[in-house]
Amino acid sequence: MEAIAKLNNVPTSPRKMRLVADLVRGQKVSKALSILKFQPKEGAARLEKLLLSAISNWQNKHQDAKLEEADLFVKEIFVDGGRILKRLRPAPQGRAHRIRKRSNHVTLIVASASDKVVANNETVK
Repeated sequence: MEAIAKLNNVPTSPRKMRLVADLVRGQKVSKALSILKFQPKEGAARLEKLLLSAISNWQNKHQDAKLEEADLFVKEIFVDGGRILKRLRPAPQGRAHRIRKRSNHVTLIVASASDKVVANNETVK
């Protein structure tokens, strides 16, 4: 029982977004939301919105299950590089330097804690 949310072409470098993504990987949803809410980095607000979207996707997918009983956690979160906008910045003596404005794609997967227990029991057998 998991749900996926994706965010494409975020105008932040992947390196900066990975710093925020590493903070919430494996955390329970309630704790992850509080971490992202009080994180001063720019990517935290976007990840918070993405996490809320993943929770909403999970609710739509599993309408018979209750959110409080599911005990959701961030199963996977990964940041991939997106398109790069190439710009030129004037430099001395008639030259130009290339500026690369990077973007990224974020994929977030939430799952219920009961899945985690089932997965652990299967590996023990």
